[in-house]
Amino acid sequence: MPQQTISEMQVEIQIGPIVLDGDLSVPAEATGLVLFAHGSGSSRFSSRNRFVAQWLRERGLGTLLFDLLTADEDRIDQETRAMRFNTRLLADRLAGATGWLQNQDQIKDMNIGYFGASTGSAAALIAAAENPDTVRAVVSRGGRPDLAQPYLPQVHAATLLIVGGYDFPVIDMNQEAFEQLPGEKAIEIVPRATHLFEEPGALEEVSRLAADWFERYLGEAGSQ
Repeated sequence: MPQQTISEMQVEIQIGPIVLDGDLSVPAEATGLVLFAHGSGSSRFSSRNRFVAQWLRERGLGTLLFDLLTADEDRIDQETRAMRFNTRLLADRLAGATGWLQNQDQIKDMNIGYFGASTGSAAALIAAAENPDTVRAVVSRGGRPDLAQPYLPQVHAATLLIVGGYDFPVIDMNQEAFEQLPGEKAIEIVPRATHLFEEPGALEEVSRLAADWFERYLGEAGSQ
């Protein structure tokens, strides 16, 4: 049964001179909170990420879906695609949002995890590598961990890589990245799924796998 939500609001995340819009939802007695890093050309309104986030909340985990780019930056990116592969910038935004969360009294002591999709997965892995004392778990959906290659040996957060069984180039990228991750890790291939997990039941399987992983590493046991 879903837990009663004690906090569900639109937030403005101040990171240095910029402000990013986000949607924060925290179930009662949640011990963990998952930040979502969307893929290239997407936003906090990603229907796939919101689908996964709903599953996580029903398992008692908080979620933050937020825009990695400002409105002006997004307009530039839609025209030039100059920023969507700037994983350094996206990782800094993710780390900045994490710092903002840790300054919010109601949630500052929660265990932190990242859910990254496509290029957002690279940003999540980079931010996790650079914040090992803060980020406990990472889940990647159809991710591009190759874009975080120099940082992979530094990722000590428990990492789950989820890839579609028909997403052949991305399977290879994830298997190569998996070998470089030094900490607790797993890779799951969702049968007959393509890159966007549009097939019947595919996104449900992604959500189940992600919820199990975060529950394991961000729950009570994760805080000990």
